[in-house]
Amino acid sequence: MNTIKLGLGLVSIGRRWGVRNTTPPPKPEAIALIHAAHEMGIRLFDTAPAYNTSEAILGEALNARPEMMKDVIIATKAGEHWVAQDQNTEVDHSYNALCRSIDRSLDLLGRIDVLQVHKATEESVRLADVERAILKARSCGIPAFGASVSSETAAHAAIETGLFDWLQFPLNSSTPGWLGVHARLAEKGMRVLANRPFAMGEAAQTGEIGRIAAFKHVLNSGLPKGSAILTGTSSISHLSENISSFRASLA
Repeated sequence: MNTIKLGLGLVSIGRRWGVRNTTPPPKPEAIALIHAAHEMGIRLFDTAPAYNTSEAILGEALNARPEMMKDVIIATKAGEHWVAQDQNTEVDHSYNALCRSIDRSLDLLGRIDVLQVHKATEESVRLADVERAILKARSCGIPAFGASVSSETAAHAAIETGLFDWLQFPLNSSTPGWLGVHARLAEKGMRVLANRPFAMGEAAQTGEIGRIAAFKHVLNSGLPKGSAILTGTSSISHLSENISSFRASLA
């Protein structure tokens, strides 16, 4: 039985994102997307303060259906922060900034199951402030931690710290180098949140055939058990297509 699950990345419900720079949907539509995702079997939701209103919308969706809290995994991040006046983000891995972010996320979401260091680098994962913030978060009841990285050097540095249970990074046919990270993750009992499986939409241009091939590529890459692939969309119909293609890729 394949232990890799499909999760929903929520960047596009809170801010412009992607090659098309698509405007986020109205809040009622975003909440409906989250509810529909749960009804279709999605159990992992990935958000972040850097996604503008994404955390707040996920929190509202969960409050509207409290039964969802029984079986979902709520993953968020700290370290990259939304700056409203600039409509952009800034990176701050200082202890105080991380703690403020964690407190706000807990207020918005009610619970955090996986807290990731956002925009993690080879240097930042080794910061004493990051380790202190993780200890503080653990004292608040957050059980698992991760690092969202964009380079193999940052991935290996994060693994070496021993602080993290998860690594999030892009994984698709355009990122073959990541395959060398998987064995080390498995050795450490860590898991992967694989994002951008469609390479920012490129792999999905050929429709279902392309989506299935993209999912198969990730599934066959040697992900550690218990890992998840994140599909990012703000459309219920697109989500339904992605779920169908994911299930077909498991056959």
